[in-house]
Amino acid sequence: MSTETQNPHVSRRAGSPFPPAAPSDPDAPHVERALIEVDAAADLGPIEPVWRSIGYDEFNWTYTRTGKRLLRSFGEISGDSYHVRPHYVFCSGSGFGIPHWSSGNVYHEDENGNPYYDFTLVDQAYDAIVAAGHHVLVELGFTPRDLVPDVEFTVPSSPTLYGAYEAGAWRFPPRDYGRWAGLIEAHARHCAERYGMAEVSEWLWELWNEPDIFYWGGTVQQYNELYTVTAQAVRAAIPGAKVGGPSVTSGGLEFLKEFLDYTSSRGEPLDFISYHTKGCHFPTRDYRPIGAPATEQASPSSTKMLYDIVRCNRIIADYPEYRDLEVLVDECDAAVPAHFGRYDNANYAFQNTEYYPVFQAKLFKKILDLNAAGPVSVNQATSWSFYFEAERWFEGTRSFLTADGTEKPLLNAYRMFGRLGSHRVAARSDQAWSIEALADPDGSSMPEEVDALATTDEDGTVAILVWRHTDDQYQRAEAATPVRIAVSGLDHTGYRLSHLRIDHDHSNAHTVWASLGSPSDPGDDEIAKIQARQGLEEFEPARDLDPDPSGGLALEVALPLPAVSLLILTPRS
Repeated sequence: MSTETQNPHVSRRAGSPFPPAAPSDPDAPHVERALIEVDAAADLGPIEPVWRSIGYDEFNWTYTRTGKRLLRSFGEISGDSYHVRPHYVFCSGSGFGIPHWSSGNVYHEDENGNPYYDFTLVDQAYDAIVAAGHHVLVELGFTPRDLVPDVEFTVPSSPTLYGAYEAGAWRFPPRDYGRWAGLIEAHARHCAERYGMAEVSEWLWELWNEPDIFYWGGTVQQYNELYTVTAQAVRAAIPGAKVGGPSVTSGGLEFLKEFLDYTSSRGEPLDFISYHTKGCHFPTRDYRPIGAPATEQASPSSTKMLYDIVRCNRIIADYPEYRDLEVLVDECDAAVPAHFGRYDNANYAFQNTEYYPVFQAKLFKKILDLNAAGPVSVNQATSWSFYFEAERWFEGTRSFLTADGTEKPLLNAYRMFGRLGSHRVAARSDQAWSIEALADPDGSSMPEEVDALATTDEDGTVAILVWRHTDDQYQRAEAATPVRIAVSGLDHTGYRLSHLRIDHDHSNAHTVWASLGSPSDPGDDEIAKIQARQGLEEFEPARDLDPDPSGGLALEVALPLPAVSLLILTPRS
């Protein structure tokens, strides 16, 4: 198999200067000190909560006990809804999910060839999402077995595989677009009847996934034609439905352009535009001895991800009628694929640690910086993460939970995002990496930085997210970096300061597990110790602070590498 087939998100770079994964540089300099200036009176407008979106391959795990609990956790984190995007809803199958495969098993034909539908599994999944207070991003794919065209597609017989259908025949365009339209309309109508028109009008209806690579066995023209059929079918059932696509990879720039040429020239309904970005793909399945280091130390590149966003947004901006549409980066992840972990390649271990939540914090802030620069804004940046059934302890997959439903540090980043206010205010760091570097990137990943994102709420609460991070997961620093945060523009006479932290020693169940000897089967007492540290923790006791007469306040924090703090200044009554 070619490298391009294995690593489609990263190797199909179409002129991108970035390598498949960022090499480590042990001699890179550290940030020795930093100054951050926050002006709480400089309102930059409502903040776009780009983080309120998750997705995953394993549709059937949505309605497991663990899946339902995780969905509820996201509702509790934000107090608001997320969009949830599962794969494989129309794939035929038994409803037994495994990593990177699942099935909604909706479409069937009787002995006379007449279509009929079974929404048993769909109801369970969508019920779980809606009951948790979220909305569905309905990924309309893939081809049911009874609609697979007559193509020559065989796989070697093997006890570890299903058959030709599960191995990839589902990716081909349906043999009958009329029957496909019937399926889409029936699906949308069923959802409207079950959840109500008001609810499904909040949903997003997207055709397929990554049709520029192996997920689509047809041409661009066939995809465009299927889009017309699909959008019409959804709108026939839900007139106000939000429809869109094409959810291409970062290598699918030409596909994206051809799709937008098609929809714009024909006046096709298009309510949002979607594409994906990934930060790296490590050499597939290194298979070193258990616990051995990677053959080559490498890391994700947030710079690469941001550059992908810039390039896709430039294409969208070429269509004036689309500049104000919602833009979804509905797979926006540091590494691919989601189900690979540290046993496949030791470089994936960062998905267990404090590195990953801090990576997400800086990534989302830079996306907001890109939004402010315009002319196109990202509305959602989806973490393609959920959980994996029967996972070993801290497997290192891209997930929010590990074994026994234990929360990984990544989930605590989303708890921090949920505590941010409704309006962004000015915050400037003298040690921040600037998005201006994206104008002429050289392929290097983001160096060490200290940066911040600040918000306010109507009650005068000021929240400051501040971090120290570098894309190189192997960088180590002996000393914490002192950071001075000068806050101005405060309009209350007294505040209560709360300080929350994610680092090696805080909000980090993985560190506790490692300190216990990384047990593969921890006992009840050990599990209790691990899970006691899985939530978002205070770094120090809350204390009262009084601004000076001009509305200024000075805060001091020391940040190890990597670390993120959330400082919340709540007005005292």
